[in-house]
Amino acid sequence: MIEKFKNLKNKIGHKVKTVAVSKRSSVEEVLKVYNSNHKDFGENRVKDLISKYNKLPKDINWHMIGHLQRNKVKDIIEFVHLIHSVDSFRLLNHIDTVSSKNNIKTNILIQVKISRDENKYGFLIDELDNVFKNYLSNKYKNIKILGLMGMATFSNDNSLIEHEFSELSSLYSKYSKIVDLEYLSMGMSGDYLLALKHNSNLIRIGSAIFS
Repeated sequence: MIEKFKNLKNKIGHKVKTVAVSKRSSVEEVLKVYNSNHKDFGENRVKDLISKYNKLPKDINWHMIGHLQRNKVKDIIEFVHLIHSVDSFRLLNHIDTVSSKNNIKTNILIQVKISRDENKYGFLIDELDNVFKNYLSNKYKNIKILGLMGMATFSNDNSLIEHEFSELSSLYSKYSKIVDLEYLSMGMSGDYLLALKHNSNLIRIGSAIFS
C-alpha cells in the first residue's frame, strides 16, 4: 500500500495536493499512510470523521469531502482543516454562523455542480456570481473560500468527463481574477489523470491508495 502511494505521489508531482480518502480504511491503515509523511485525509461521513479524529494523531489535516448536513456542522467545525462540499447558500450561511459562535474562521471550497447526474450536489454555475459578490462584500466574516470543487459524471465517456473538468477549470480561472483562490479540487481514483490535464491541483484518492 505504501509503495503504491509513493509511486502515485511521484506520478502526480509535488505541485498537486493529494487527500487520502480513508472512508473505507481502518485506523491502522490510516496510520501507515500517515507514517509515510502524509497528513491530509478525507472522510465522507461526519461520524467517521469524528471517530478517526479522536483516535489518530492531532496534526492530521482532516478534510470533509462528503455531503454535509447543516446540523452536523457544529460537530466538526473546531477541528476540520477544510470543508470541500459547501454546496448551497443555506450551508454556507450556517457554517459562517457556527464559525462566528466559535470565534474561528473555517476554510471551505465551493462545490459546483458540473455533473449531469441529478444525484450530485453543488451550486449551479449561475449562482457563483452571487457567492463571490457576497464574499467580497464581507458577508461571510468567518469563512475563507480557498477554491472550487467539482465531481464529474460517473461515466466511461472520457470526453464527457473532460468537458466537465474543463468547465470547472474555466470557472476557477474566472473567479481567481477577483478572489485569491488556492485550490481547484477535482479528480478521484478513477479520473484524476483527466482532472490533472485540466489544471486540478487538489485530488481525492481512496482506492488507488488503500486497496
